[in-house]
Amino acid sequence: MGLSKGFVQVYTGDGKGKTTAALGLALRAAGAGLKVRIIQFMKGQIYAELKALAKFEGQIEVNQTGGLKCIRQEEVTDSDRQEAKKGLDLAYRTMSEADVDLLILDEILVAQWFDLVEETAILDLIDKKPKNLELILTGRRATERVMEKADLVTEMKEIKHYYQQGVKARKGIES
Repeated sequence: MGLSKGFVQVYTGDGKGKTTAALGLALRAAGAGLKVRIIQFMKGQIYAELKALAKFEGQIEVNQTGGLKCIRQEEVTDSDRQEAKKGLDLAYRTMSEADVDLLILDEILVAQWFDLVEETAILDLIDKKPKNLELILTGRRATERVMEKADLVTEMKEIKHYYQQGVKARKGIES
């Protein structure tokens, strides 16, 4: 099937919903018969969405590159850098194989903010994207240069969040 023209989409901002929007697009694409690969940067934990996506075996493939816990910027280790490099290498390999219609690089923008991925690498991925591949980049703090190169940029803006009242992540909603 495939796409005749693919675009670059960026989901960024400090509000909730960037990964959720990307996963919704993955489901829509799979429902339309497209093949999807999701590479999650800085994520090694088992999230509920991974269990659901496993039901789309053969259409949606998820690869995680990251440790088993969330890290802060000041906690970055060589292992985190190696995991991010694995994700970048897989992204380049995916683009060269040409058997995927939609490639989601989840949290790559946070990986760039944490200095795990160079901005130049993200720009290079955009430049090397095959014409029929849809490329989705998610995460806080998208740079101006990345947003300029993208075809679509959506900013999730937090207006109000129940985390501010001490509510923890809930199974099936945030995790």
